[in-house]
Amino acid sequence: MQIASQEMVAIVGPSGAGKSTLLHLIGGLDRPTQGRIWRLADFRSRRVGFVFQFHHLLPEFSALENTMMPALIQRRPKQEVEHQARQLLASVGLADRLHHRPGALSGGEQQRVAVARALINNPDVLLADEPTGNLDRATGQTIQTLLRQLNQELGQTFVIVTHDQKFAAHMDRVISLVDGKVSAA
Repeated sequence: MQIASQEMVAIVGPSGAGKSTLLHLIGGLDRPTQGRIWRLADFRSRRVGFVFQFHHLLPEFSALENTMMPALIQRRPKQEVEHQARQLLASVGLADRLHHRPGALSGGEQQRVAVARALINNPDVLLADEPTGNLDRATGQTIQTLLRQLNQELGQTFVIVTHDQKFAAHMDRVISLVDGKVSAA
């Protein structure tokens, strides 16, 4: 299985098929028990951005601070990081929610903060695990549209695990998993 630069790919399959595991292997969060994963050669946190199903925002920090966190961990200059985080949050429609903590944001807004956070280090690849899974239909559609727009604007590779066949149909390509094996790519 190969994924091209700037491609937007969906990984689909039944529950338990190994979709999230494959995403974790691609991103270097897990190691394969057999076979090999040829992945990005540089350090994971600079080359890969992650959006998790349950966004994992830190509740004591604002949307702006949550977005900045991965870049600050990389010891990038705070002023530069804050400027970029403000731009990213504006690009996901949250310019007016910068100082709100996760508890004051809707589920869709929290997921948009998670997308901005995943993009703060300008990754080559964005990996998203069910980014619309816990959202209502309208909010999920907003996130889908946002991801497609960001993929086109930023020219980054997006690999998205989803159960939503309509969402998958809008991708450049769909990879199907059955029992831990790629059945169609």
